[in-house]
Amino acid sequence: MNAQEMAHDLQAGAQDQGLPLPTPDMSGDDLFKLGMMYSAGSGGCPMDRVSAHMIFNLAAMKGSIEARVYRREMSQEMEREELAEAQRAARRYIDQGVVRLVA
Repeated sequence: MNAQEMAHDLQAGAQDQGLPLPTPDMSGDDLFKLGMMYSAGSGGCPMDRVSAHMIFNLAAMKGSIEARVYRREMSQEMEREELAEAQRAARRYIDQGVVRLVA
């Protein structure tokens, strides 16, 4: 399975559960807010450090300074395997074009 198929499976599973997901039109600030929802388990999102880190990573790449701070703090609380999973998930979103980075 390639990265695009994996990203599709990840998105399909989350959509089946009615979870909010990153979209191409989200700004860095919008992504930061979504990452906060996953980090706190609020707004219909489960508390999920891997998803929160992934979304903070995407937000940081789109210019959110706050996301960089929260991503760094979360990294200190996560296991190496969790960090690797979060980074792979962010890469899948980018590779699939679900999140477009700023030039």
